Amino acid sequence: MLYVTIQELEAAINYWRSQSPAEGEELRLCPEASALAKPYALMIVQGAQRMPMDVLDDLAQTAIHQFKKIS
Repeated sequence: MLYVTIQELEAAINYWRSQSPAEGEELRLCPEASALAKPYALMIVQGAQRMPMDVLDDLAQTAIHQFKKIS
């Protein structure tokens, strides 16, 4: 089973935020960063260091895979 670490999620969120900064008065995240932020927050609350890739939704999986290709 493949896993993503909390450090990878944080780096990917930062990457996507640099590619597409938050918008509007509410500082809305781009879709990729938003999709990764949800599992990242869950990992923080649970104190987890890694999460199985297959529990991420399709957009989050795509975002992390694209980030890993460039890093």
